[in-house]
Amino acid sequence: MTSAVSPIITPNCITRIIRRDGTLAAYDRSRVVKAVFKAATATGAEGSPLSENTAQKVEEVLAGTYGKDAIPSVEDIQDIVESVLMESGHPRIARSYIIYRHQRAQLRAARSQPFEMSDIIPYRKIYEVLLWNIEHGCDSVAAINEIIRGNRFPRLVRDCEQRYREEIEATADRILDRSGQVRIVIIAGPSASGKTTTTIKIGEKLEEKGFRLKTINVDNYFFDLDKHPRDEFGDYDYETPRAIDLKLINQHLDQLLQGKAIRTPHYDFKSGKRSLDVHEFSLGRNELLLIDSLHGLYKGMTGEIPDQSKFKLYIETLGQFRSAKGDFMRWADNRLLRRMIRDAQHRNSMPIQTIMHWHYVRTSELSHIIPYINSADCVVNSAMPYEIPVLRAKLLDYFPKAMREFRRDPRKHDAYVRARRVYEFLKPMESVTDTECIPRNSLLREFIGGSRYKYN
Repeated sequence: MTSAVSPIITPNCITRIIRRDGTLAAYDRSRVVKAVFKAATATGAEGSPLSENTAQKVEEVLAGTYGKDAIPSVEDIQDIVESVLMESGHPRIARSYIIYRHQRAQLRAARSQPFEMSDIIPYRKIYEVLLWNIEHGCDSVAAINEIIRGNRFPRLVRDCEQRYREEIEATADRILDRSGQVRIVIIAGPSASGKTTTTIKIGEKLEEKGFRLKTINVDNYFFDLDKHPRDEFGDYDYETPRAIDLKLINQHLDQLLQGKAIRTPHYDFKSGKRSLDVHEFSLGRNELLLIDSLHGLYKGMTGEIPDQSKFKLYIETLGQFRSAKGDFMRWADNRLLRRMIRDAQHRNSMPIQTIMHWHYVRTSELSHIIPYINSADCVVNSAMPYEIPVLRAKLLDYFPKAMREFRRDPRKHDAYVRARRVYEFLKPMESVTDTECIPRNSLLREFIGGSRYKYN
């Protein structure tokens, strides 16, 4: 994102942003002005005064929401532009701006190569996902509603689980092809993408071929809570790699590959305290070490381990699923729904709190997780189209409450935009409350409960 003009930076405003490739750039007001101007003139409206006024209001919201030290993403800023236009009484221009965003996204997609990932988006993979969804009649809210009303939901569950199972088997085969070199399998991806279940399932497949597997719990390497960085609300940040003792992890991994035994720490989320030298752990000659971590591909996580000894897998909810209006559901929104349930069950956090703090999760993902997708040996899609009506049944009522709570607080404007967006997506969909047809070993059970797997 380069510009021919110098960035326009205003006092008390955000000075930096996170670009789509995860890198930092100076905040440039002219980009907001230009985008709104194009959207306005496309509707026949006068663009200049409106675009300047909108940019100023957007900056006020950014400053109030993020504070002077936080760094929003391009996506966050675009969401706020849409919201400001709507709340300023310009719905036609807001719609034009949405179309402008969509066209820009299409141009970025067109630049991708058939087998490559650019703009940290695996375009070939998501094209395959879209084709699968279309072929199985589950690519939109309307299509899912038709499946539910036609009593074909259990069949959709079986088809989705089979697709995911086939991806797991293909990944296991690729690891086996490198069994003479690989000693560590890393499964990484953003929050609530299903890393833990994927790790377990790949472990099952490899064990069928005679390998004994061991998983190291990276969560146990968190520093004590009082050493964690805090966000602008004063809340502790579990999402940054700075919260993890990376030096100790690398030391332990190196010792394990040398055949030495270690004692890993134990982290108690309720007390926020870590105990050292608790769990005895060793890696035998015919064993592979599996790492399930948000930051598994982060350079500092395994920087002292040779690349040839590692197989790196990236997992994401690459769903290609359209709303009633034809907009694709954001992958991060899919994961937000999963995370809302998991936080309530395991981290003593109410779903509305998860919505409020999600922008901090996204900022960390864009900085420390998503940019490393290009370093992965394999990408797995964990999105299940059937999960959306199940999650809707459990969570829909929280979004109107969140919208009422966040609407008038400028510090929480991004949370209001997020809650409104997800609510409008889910509202036209049918709910599914009977989950008996979902297998006990399903990835979705990691979030909704009832799994035969045990999660720490």
